[in-house]
Amino acid sequence: MATDLYQHPDYFNMDELLTEEHKLIREATRAWVKQNVSPIIEDYYERAAFPAHLVKGLGEIGAFGPYIPEEYGGPGLDQISYGLIMQELERCDSGLRSTSSVQSSLVMYPIWKYGNEEQKQRFLPKLATGEFLGCFGLTEPDHGSNPGGMLTNFKDMGDHYLLNGSKMWISNAPLSDVAVVWAKDESGRIHGLLVEKGMEGFTAPEMHGKHSLRASITGELLFDNVKVPKANLLPNKSGLGAPLGCLDSARYGIAWGALGAAMDCYDQALRYSKERTQFGVPIGAFQLTQKKLAEMITEITKAQFLTLRLGQLRNEGKATSAQISMAKRNNVEFALKIARESRQILGAMGISNEFSVMRHMANLESVVTYEGTHDIHLLITGMDVTGIPAFTRDAPDLSKM
Repeated sequence: MATDLYQHPDYFNMDELLTEEHKLIREATRAWVKQNVSPIIEDYYERAAFPAHLVKGLGEIGAFGPYIPEEYGGPGLDQISYGLIMQELERCDSGLRSTSSVQSSLVMYPIWKYGNEEQKQRFLPKLATGEFLGCFGLTEPDHGSNPGGMLTNFKDMGDHYLLNGSKMWISNAPLSDVAVVWAKDESGRIHGLLVEKGMEGFTAPEMHGKHSLRASITGELLFDNVKVPKANLLPNKSGLGAPLGCLDSARYGIAWGALGAAMDCYDQALRYSKERTQFGVPIGAFQLTQKKLAEMITEITKAQFLTLRLGQLRNEGKATSAQISMAKRNNVEFALKIARESRQILGAMGISNEFSVMRHMANLESVVTYEGTHDIHLLITGMDVTGIPAFTRDAPDLSKM
């Protein structure tokens, strides 16, 4: 069992831009991760098992809905605090951050923003503590980057809705108590429905065979004439813009999380370069090793400024979807590159589970795809700077939905 020696890099004294509360939240999360997750995560990853016993602990440290107001059971923290928590969780494992990110941004966020008071009081406190686990049903077997083409639908049956369809690649699904499911009504308008465990016709089988996010549980959502009470429809926002608003919050958390994975890889590579000796000197003395390390810390530092500024804009309610897309794409891309370069520095040890680098690399291959692929985020930025959508010849302007 490897000892977690992580120390975060701070080349430009970024901590001076954080409040004391921010630093306390970060340190508390890091301490919990080092004590409870780092000693076991490699074992769970190798067994492709989800450490479900950690869910309550995530609730205790405020990792579920950090920005949810206290009146609904949340800590009521700001967006930078949320980002720092996601950074510390993914510094350990992307799957751990995914569990928290889905619960926070894709389940609690839509209930908080789009739900009514009864729905908020009923679900949010239990989701905040981890008593309930939730999932987000948007992606379908044939509709990933084009969620507007979804086939999942519901009909008004008078005293209830009848839901049919399926969702795929859904984090947390097999263990979820409630699923925020996006489906089309009879007019083709997209709405959010709260589908609860135990509803007849609703199943959530686990998906197997993953080479990435192996310590995260993933499943399908299957709906066969599921009777959903009308009280379970999210009333305050509909249309494709509703799920995309949730994805903005989740992508923001990913930008911070991917940075955490990059920082962990760099920290291990730097330490190893000082300890590993070849030809009578530490390998850190070689120019090519120093080139790798210098480029890593440069990209990390640039991303630290990017994410912090984005957090400030989120706090002020000014961050745009395109800005969030840019941060998600940039940070995941360079995190993957840093993981690969760190693996090179570690040599054969880079593929060993004594280090987390190979696990980060495999996990990030999922992160670069989910919640907007690398190419889709490039097109979002391209559309934002040119004003011309290029998703397809007749692509809709997603910014106006």
